[in-house]
Amino acid sequence: MPLKLLPAITSPRDLHQFSKDELVLLSQEIRDVLCNVVQARPAHFASNLGVVELCIALHLVFDFSKDRLIWDTGHQIYPHKLVTGRFHEFQTIRERGGLMGYPNPNESPYDLFMTGHAGSSVSTVLGLKAGDDLLGQDDRKSVAVIGDGALPSGIVFEAMNNAAGLNKDLLVILNDNKMGICPRVGGLASYLDKARVAPFYNGLKRDISWLLNHVPLVGEPVEQMLGQFKDGIKAFLHGGMLFEEMGFRYIGPVDGHDITSLRRSLELVKEVKGPVLLHVFTEKGHGFEPACKDPVKFHTPAPFRRTSDNEIEPIKKSSSRAYTTAMSEAIHAAMIRDEKVTVMTAAMCAGNDLGRIRDEFPTRFFDTGICESHAVAFAAGMAKAGLRPIVDIYSTFLQRSFDQIFQEVALQNLPVTFCLDRAGLCGPDGPTHHGTFDNTYMRTFPNITVMAPGDEEDVAAMLDFSLHHDGPCSIRYPKANVERVSRSLTPMQHGKAEVFSWGTDGMLIAYGSLFPTCVRAAQKLKNDGLDVGVINARFLRPLDSEILHRAIEEAGFVITVEESSLNGGFGSAVLEDANAAGLRTDRIRRLGIPDRFIEHGDRNELLADLKLNEAGIIATAMSLADQEQFV
Repeated sequence: MPLKLLPAITSPRDLHQFSKDELVLLSQEIRDVLCNVVQARPAHFASNLGVVELCIALHLVFDFSKDRLIWDTGHQIYPHKLVTGRFHEFQTIRERGGLMGYPNPNESPYDLFMTGHAGSSVSTVLGLKAGDDLLGQDDRKSVAVIGDGALPSGIVFEAMNNAAGLNKDLLVILNDNKMGICPRVGGLASYLDKARVAPFYNGLKRDISWLLNHVPLVGEPVEQMLGQFKDGIKAFLHGGMLFEEMGFRYIGPVDGHDITSLRRSLELVKEVKGPVLLHVFTEKGHGFEPACKDPVKFHTPAPFRRTSDNEIEPIKKSSSRAYTTAMSEAIHAAMIRDEKVTVMTAAMCAGNDLGRIRDEFPTRFFDTGICESHAVAFAAGMAKAGLRPIVDIYSTFLQRSFDQIFQEVALQNLPVTFCLDRAGLCGPDGPTHHGTFDNTYMRTFPNITVMAPGDEEDVAAMLDFSLHHDGPCSIRYPKANVERVSRSLTPMQHGKAEVFSWGTDGMLIAYGSLFPTCVRAAQKLKNDGLDVGVINARFLRPLDSEILHRAIEEAGFVITVEESSLNGGFGSAVLEDANAAGLRTDRIRRLGIPDRFIEHGDRNELLADLKLNEAGIIATAMSLADQEQFV
């Protein structure tokens, strides 16, 4: 059906011209556009379907050309992009050079932060409000929209505590859809479930408590009656008690799909002084029945087309196997072999393909929610107790637990295994999700063994080695399909690289999943008359100094290849090691991710841009071979 309203929106001010019925139509048009995008490429879907009415209502009540708005997390930003003048570019979302799948200040003044990790919205909005007040712009409103899945993050409570202490005029909208990427877990989840059956509450608990505490008592029966009455009032107002005790005025719950009700509630809280929490109930996948039935599958679904009866059929099924799946299968096999192996993840059961493990080993699987710091410290406690915990978290999210990796794991030298999924370029997810820094921060810690499988053959062997090693280990692998290099596999030994082939003209030293790319590049170079060998490094810490020194001394040149930051990464470690041994380093070149944030786009396109594909590696080798000192 042709779009009637959405193409005409150039800014949120245009929303005010629409009637109530037209706003309902606009909501449907936004959902139609979201469905069309997902037919073209994987994109965040169910979460965006769930915030359409909330987005419209927010832009009707506030003027975010002046007021402040942070979406937490930013993967629910699509409706916001559509109503802030980006409709005509929307089909480019998550494509190289197109719109980013998260907020992007370079795209629009309506996007204030790139919010790809959960939990920081209350802190940043509070900082914006404090800054505006200090600059004499106290008429600017500040709003954070945070999901119930992100709510347990420790930084949220740090920020709420600070906001209450500062008593700033701040609105936090709790978008409660009973989900993160997977169903929410933990004590807060149970608390919010109870709030769903509580009546609307406008934050007057303190006044009622004051009244009850000042009623004169006239004998024991009256005292008992009033005590029971007070307990009843507390139970009646259960939904907001936690937030009220933290210093926020609680209002809600409100139907997040009723624009009229939402507008009324937002108008109510707009002028309230002090910190306010508006509790909004939404449905993840709202307006598209398949997504409502399976919001986990439709969080970021593979491309599909809608049938005439509003069902779906996949556009293309991939038969390829991902590194994530290979590691999940290796973990599953390890848990069968050893009852001491446990697994924990931070709200990424689906993303890390751990559903089978959760179902078959419920007492040894732990989803901590979006609480990475806690997950790592929790694992340290398990290791101290004598278990073999595996922490399975995306590389970019594990950064949030840097201090716990240091203090609770490395410093104690505890046998925790870190499985760093999405290490390297995460394609269309962009700079908030590229896992480019883990090599740099992991290799700084004493005691930790840092590894990366060169291909599928290394995955299970590396995990098995880690689970038998007396100390912490880190294994990184990309968001990519596995490859397999045909060879006689060298056993996994601590700090030992695998020599695939030896070359007199040069050596390619691959750390991680670009090993097969290096093998192909070396074969093409050999066909062109250049004798180049390949080493599958396997270990970053400790390095195989014996093999590396031999390569540096014997080969005409050495090229290190890694899908990670060059600053402090594998290539840097090789240079440091060579320098310490007194070897020449002018014949070493490093290929990796340069000192900048990498845009979103197809992973293969990004690898080509960074000269990390076959053509880039070959060009670097040919350039070095042509230099006089290497001839």
